[in-house]
Amino acid sequence: METKINNITLKTVPKEWDIYLDMALVMLDEIMKNNALGKRTVMIVPVGPTEQYPILARLVNQLRVSLRDVWFFNMDEYMITPDTCIDFDDKMSFHKRMKDEFYSRVDADLVMPPEQRNFPMPGKEREYDELIESLGGVDLCLGGLGINGHIAFNEPPEKGEKISAEEYASLGTRVLPISRETQTINAYGYQRGDLRGMPEWCITVGMKPILSAKKIYIALTRDWQHGIVKHVLRDEPTASIPASLLQKHPNATICGYESVVNGLF
Repeated sequence: METKINNITLKTVPKEWDIYLDMALVMLDEIMKNNALGKRTVMIVPVGPTEQYPILARLVNQLRVSLRDVWFFNMDEYMITPDTCIDFDDKMSFHKRMKDEFYSRVDADLVMPPEQRNFPMPGKEREYDELIESLGGVDLCLGGLGINGHIAFNEPPEKGEKISAEEYASLGTRVLPISRETQTINAYGYQRGDLRGMPEWCITVGMKPILSAKKIYIALTRDWQHGIVKHVLRDEPTASIPASLLQKHPNATICGYESVVNGLF
């Protein structure tokens, strides 16, 4: 079922797993459509969620879909200091999770070459944005939704920090501290409550590349996301709820399962 709220398409599927299947099919459709036209496919992709990647890898292998003209730009990565990324072999590393959940699962003759598997890196923020632009921009951006309304690690401004919605929407790739709210919910969801073990810094693709994508797809895969998505859909667009800026995008979809979206209509 689909409905539109403040220019955002809200898509409802029965169960959590259906979201991962839907994400994989949306990604596969974009790739196959562009392959048929002889065009490259450029995507901004998340770690969180990741359950769509094994499904996509299986479909790619079974259908023999080439990824040779596909470029993935990951949204973000954890950092242990403002200058140093987490070790790429660390179990929390997004580099490791992409390798384990997707790249290692796709047949070698189908997977995109390593230079087309991109992550933002400290000291090369401008180059990341420029590479995306040089490829003609993003066909499809996929992601999750943070408890404070962030997309990727685009955290809301702290109290007392003034920034307009327009200024926030123009932000590029950058290093920033991870909010306490995000550290806490991620520790709960992924680290068995180990808040002290959570990284305090990150590098993230900015809102400008995200909002410049031709299509945006945000997945709701946790019950607690009901609390923030109602503000994303109903509140005025504001930097304090970064995902509310999706209301100004011409082709943005939020997909959730029934128990998350119940009460939003």
